[in-house]
Amino acid sequence: MNRVAFACLLAGGCGIAFAPIFVRLADTGPVASAFWRCALAVPLLWTWALLRRENGAGLQGQEGSPAPLAPLVLAGLFFAADLGVWHFSILYTSVANATVLANLTPIVVTLAGWLFWKKAVTRTFLAGMFVAIAGMFVLVGPNFAAGGGPLLGDALGALTAVFYGSYFLAIKAARDARASTARLMAWSTTITSLVLLPIALLMPQPFLPSSTAGWLVLMGLALVTQVLGQGLIAYAFAHLPASLSSVSLLIQPVMAALFAWALFGEAIGPVQFTGAALVLAGIWVSRKGS
Repeated sequence: MNRVAFACLLAGGCGIAFAPIFVRLADTGPVASAFWRCALAVPLLWTWALLRRENGAGLQGQEGSPAPLAPLVLAGLFFAADLGVWHFSILYTSVANATVLANLTPIVVTLAGWLFWKKAVTRTFLAGMFVAIAGMFVLVGPNFAAGGGPLLGDALGALTAVFYGSYFLAIKAARDARASTARLMAWSTTITSLVLLPIALLMPQPFLPSSTAGWLVLMGLALVTQVLGQGLIAYAFAHLPASLSSVSLLIQPVMAALFAWALFGEAIGPVQFTGAALVLAGIWVSRKGS
């Protein structure tokens, strides 16, 4: 079972790594692609939740009592902010930079636990955090010197980590309230769609794809990243230690960089490679000490 769960975890990480690729290929605006990613996944997620309900789980908490909606609503709001900001960052900076910076989430989550829940922070975590932050400055150094769009994209990638970390904290609160995975994903994805819809409509960018190929890209974004990728990760998290799961998901920025190199020719220079390696190493050390 552990081997199967670990394989599912790696497959889920690879699935999520396709997200920036689909965003680049989409012929809609960045907020519109974030909306369609969730909106197209909603019917499948609610079907899963309703099937679970018929089997005695799903829309209720794991103990059979209804779980509160507040953390589910917060999860949807933070995920909407996360996707909207990250999809913009992908268009302005490289796929590697946007994905690596967004994966500063573990540091954000641990710092939030220290600030708001007074959880102790170890010296190992602090060492890893400083390494990751140093790597971040090395990674964005060339864009910082150039300024303009690439630097804005890097800043949005780092901001994504804050929203994504807040999303994880809301998920933890929902799980502590005994909300099932099916209920959590269905509600949060629906709320994300509702929040992003008016923003996508008001943005001066294409809302609807202009071709069948454009719809296929959005379907791939919804199925591969939101349903399959997130679903496999949710399954694996229930069967593997959290520390192993979090570290193993660092496969995401690595695979995203490889996909971008193969499809878009986005080569990683020595400075960016060093910065990305420092960020990933810092996150790994932080996880060991958190």
